[in-house]
Amino acid sequence: MVEEALIRLSGIHRRYVAGETTVHALRDVDVAVKPGELVAVLGPSGSGKSTLLLVAGGLERPDSGTVTVAGVELGKLSAKKLFRHRRRNIGFVFQNYNLVKTLTVLENVMLPAELDGVNRREAAAQARAALVAVDLSGLEDRFPDQLSGGQQQRVAISRALSGGRKVLLADEPTGALDSATAAEVLQFLRKQVDDGAAGMVVTHDAAVAQWADRRIDLLDGALVEKPGAAR
Repeated sequence: MVEEALIRLSGIHRRYVAGETTVHALRDVDVAVKPGELVAVLGPSGSGKSTLLLVAGGLERPDSGTVTVAGVELGKLSAKKLFRHRRRNIGFVFQNYNLVKTLTVLENVMLPAELDGVNRREAAAQARAALVAVDLSGLEDRFPDQLSGGQQQRVAISRALSGGRKVLLADEPTGALDSATAAEVLQFLRKQVDDGAAGMVVTHDAAVAQWADRRIDLLDGALVEKPGAAR
């Protein structure tokens, strides 16, 4: 039995219109990512990498084509249902961490579950388990500015996958880190995928792609799959 992809983009087109100028950010893109698979997306600036991630995560709707995440076609959902599905199934990790500075590590990781109506005790239990997975137990009561950059990014990964989310989308997650710290973060990112998540990581760094099962390159919005990097 073939394992079903957790992320599937089929025939995706996305364009932006500014006055008389039309930019084709994505052109007939097909991508499928299975559980336990990490796909690196590379390409020059303006090639459509971040747009691909936004469409995959339901933050932008394509002009045509279908996006299916965790078995649900996003284009068939109302805005309210899309928000709920995204919050319960998709975790985002960004270069600048996007942590709330006035919340502790534990409170940052708890936040998505609490927004989803999970009671505080259960949300805290989920958050603690997620922090253990990225080797940050014992730091629950610290604030983000008391952590190193690598620790902050691991908190962001923990928050992205807390509550059992299995889709992880990362946009230049190591761009602000030195090479040693980046390798540490990628190791934890890799572990989460090996434990059953499906991951896509946008990067300009070929060294990051070495942590992926395969890489795909974008050029002028067109996606060309290339041989995967060895792990």
